[in-house]
Amino acid sequence: MSRSAPAASRPAVGPGRGTPLVDLRDVFVVHPSEDGGVAALRGLTLAVEPGELCVVLGPSGAGKSTLVRVVAGLERPSAGLALVDGLDVGGARASVLARHRARVVGYADQHYWRALSKELTALELVALPLGLRGATRAERERRARALLERVELVDRADARPRELSGGEQQRIALCAAVSHSPALLVADEPTGELDESSARGVLDLLAELAREEGAAALVVSHDPSTAAIADRVVHVRDGRVGEERRADGDTIVIGRGGWLHVPEETLRAAGIGDRAVVHLGRGVVELRPAGDVPEDATAPEAPVTASGSVVEARGVTRRFGLETALERVDATFLPGTLTVVTGPSGSGKSTLLALLAGLDTPDEGEVLVDGVVLSRLDRDGRAAFRRERIGVVGQTPGLSGLLTARENVELTLGLRGIEGVEAHERAMDALAIVGLADHAARAVDRLSAGERERVALARAIAGGPGVLVADEPTARLDSVTTLAIGGLLADLAREHGTTVICATHDPLLVTLAGAELPLRRAAAASV
Repeated sequence: MSRSAPAASRPAVGPGRGTPLVDLRDVFVVHPSEDGGVAALRGLTLAVEPGELCVVLGPSGAGKSTLVRVVAGLERPSAGLALVDGLDVGGARASVLARHRARVVGYADQHYWRALSKELTALELVALPLGLRGATRAERERRARALLERVELVDRADARPRELSGGEQQRIALCAAVSHSPALLVADEPTGELDESSARGVLDLLAELAREEGAAALVVSHDPSTAAIADRVVHVRDGRVGEERRADGDTIVIGRGGWLHVPEETLRAAGIGDRAVVHLGRGVVELRPAGDVPEDATAPEAPVTASGSVVEARGVTRRFGLETALERVDATFLPGTLTVVTGPSGSGKSTLLALLAGLDTPDEGEVLVDGVVLSRLDRDGRAAFRRERIGVVGQTPGLSGLLTARENVELTLGLRGIEGVEAHERAMDALAIVGLADHAARAVDRLSAGERERVALARAIAGGPGVLVADEPTARLDSVTTLAIGGLLADLAREHGTTVICATHDPLLVTLAGAELPLRRAAAASV
């Protein structure tokens, strides 16, 4: 795969070069809630020039996903002006907005599985947007194959989504988003499910599109390494732009009313906690620590779990058609240990976790939990066993968007026979553990991707399972939240004896693990 040119080699971009392709001015987005409304964007102002590759970074819940949905025309601002290629996306009729979106915007949603029809092959999925624009069959196939080759999936052109790993599905969805050469590519966490090597390849594809076809790209991510491909990096926090960075250094944005946002990493480096003393000089505003720097707050205590279980995979093989996802895998997962399953996209991490949780059965070999062979149980038997003994956090959170965060947790507790006051208290305790107590009454479809991941984790741990299986639990989280969630998982194992098994490509989570099972694509593995 070819590599993108460094940002310095591209034509200069920035304000003053011409009419911005994206022009957001004092944009507010307010989501309804039981308390009257939650502001996802709070007067955000941002411009993206034609041909510019702008990366937006920020922690979970900062408003990043809301920002890209506004730019893509999928959500209208509550107030302010949002222009994309000259169209006011807040005031345009729905039919006009739909035509504009199909012509101007390529959108890669963080929920990549939504863009993939189960009946179509990878080649057909990538070619579909071109077909909708009248391209010939030969043109569609030529473009689709070229994109699949860029992301190293041309050999999977005839595979359907169910035959692809999560990482492969995400790359297919991205190819489909760029196949019609849009003027603006909007990508929401495009590398959230990918290992480091595959993620770099996808980011290169984004950068190449912007350079070769003169397109602009607005890429939202929690991963600071994404900044390597950017012409400009914008940091968003609390629904506002707090910092911008170009080659000439960092810029802190001063908002209306004089509010000033200083990045957390800058404050930490200066030893400043939650209070600072301001010293003024000629042309200088200086911040100094006020009193003693506070120690980090103690993390919430993890819920008491049942005693952990020994989970074993014995010679496990799983095939999908002609594709071998796992071959002769032997592994033992012990109570009191956080074990990470690592490996490149397509190596079978998600497949193995589905087998360990009893969501699927192997073609060969056996999976045992405390001596119980899951594959010998029928579907209802595996579901009953899982309900009592295993907590599951999938790549797709599987939450009800119409229910609140608390109601989602309570619903799962109800399936375990825990209801009423006890269910309410357990749900609130679990949400507090993952830092979402203040969002318990918000509908899940109004939460950010990272917040939804944390609701899914709260739901899994609320019942105190002896085994917790989590598939990429930190894929869409910023580094601070990743460390918090990783620390919680490690505490569940170390202090409460839970058997915690995570599939991940996140190096931060790997560092917190007590054991690692590396997988290789189409090869045997053991631990």
